Amino acid sequence: MPSAPTAEQDKAPRLLVWLAVALFLSYLAVAMSMPTTSVYVATSLHMGNALAGLAVGVAFVSTILTRGFAGRFADHKGGKRCMLFGLAFYAVSGVLALMVFWLPAPWAAFAMLMLVRLMLGLGESLTVVGLLAWGIGLMGHQRSGRVLSIVGMGMYGSLAAGSPVGLALYDQGGYALVALACMATPLLGFAMAAPVVAVPPHGGERQPIGRIINKISDLGLVVFLQGIGFAAIGAFMPLMFLHRHWPHAALGLTFFGVAFVLVRVLCSHLPDRLGGARVAFVSMAVEAGGQILLWQASGPSVALAGAFLTGCGCSMIFPSMGVEVVRRVSPQMRGTAMGGFAAFQDLAYGATGPLTGLLAEWAGDGAIFMVGSMAGLGGLLLSARLAWHERAAVAAD
Repeated sequence: MPSAPTAEQDKAPRLLVWLAVALFLSYLAVAMSMPTTSVYVATSLHMGNALAGLAVGVAFVSTILTRGFAGRFADHKGGKRCMLFGLAFYAVSGVLALMVFWLPAPWAAFAMLMLVRLMLGLGESLTVVGLLAWGIGLMGHQRSGRVLSIVGMGMYGSLAAGSPVGLALYDQGGYALVALACMATPLLGFAMAAPVVAVPPHGGERQPIGRIINKISDLGLVVFLQGIGFAAIGAFMPLMFLHRHWPHAALGLTFFGVAFVLVRVLCSHLPDRLGGARVAFVSMAVEAGGQILLWQASGPSVALAGAFLTGCGCSMIFPSMGVEVVRRVSPQMRGTAMGGFAAFQDLAYGATGPLTGLLAEWAGDGAIFMVGSMAGLGGLLLSARLAWHERAAVAAD
């Protein structure tokens, strides 16, 4: 008979939800600053859209480049310490954002903003990777899919709420009020996370990150292909509606986000129960269908249906492949592995916008979702291969 759960195991789900709420509040520092930074650079510093985009995008570059560092930090020092350091970087970036107003020259202010955004990207790496390592330590690796799903809900929920909140604060008090809020919310998250019990890091031999990436590269490639569809919707769906003179241009991300969260709530247990490859296979099929609808959309209703299907498909792919990452690596390397794994998704988000934007200039905005469809079909084939290998391994046992 199965043994009764210990008191620590009994509390773990509640602690994970508590930490996800702390992440939700803290991640507002990222979400509120994203739209308001571009508005501030373009309208207050009068530096144009290109530099406004650079100020926003440099945070993603920082995140990609520091995922490996965050993973090693979590493996050596523990997930709790990693997350708390990340929250501290969030808060310090808010303090530096306030200093922008003491600099008289626009270029000096812009340089300070670039530093703020780089620090925010480092904070994001440490916070998210630290929480993933901490949550898996609390819940146990056999429930890693649930951990990845709940952490993702905290992040994406914050992104959905933070953009309108940040713009409302900007309208009321300018960028200074946004900077104050970006300093306060991670401090609140820090206060929530600090009392939660730490999970000590695992001992054992440490492997080079290159060897870890080689072990998980096929899983990371599935996540990379999935991320193209989401990035295409976020960057170009409103523009497609405007160019075609369709109504409801702002609803694309709303339909995507509702579907994403709904599937996470209903299906977060499936990767742990059924295996990540099977769930990813079905998810990639749904996402590819959504992207094909967007590519071939003849009206706004079809396009919104495509966004909804894309959200349904994208929702479970990261946790599904993350379950397989945890299974492939030793416990003392899970933080490093999760950092490298997340970088595949970051790369998709960072590369899709500029590359598909160039394609759209030549072939029209429909070509963007043609690329998303091809990526979805590629991810479907790769996840089918993973599911076949998973089934063969089970049959061999």
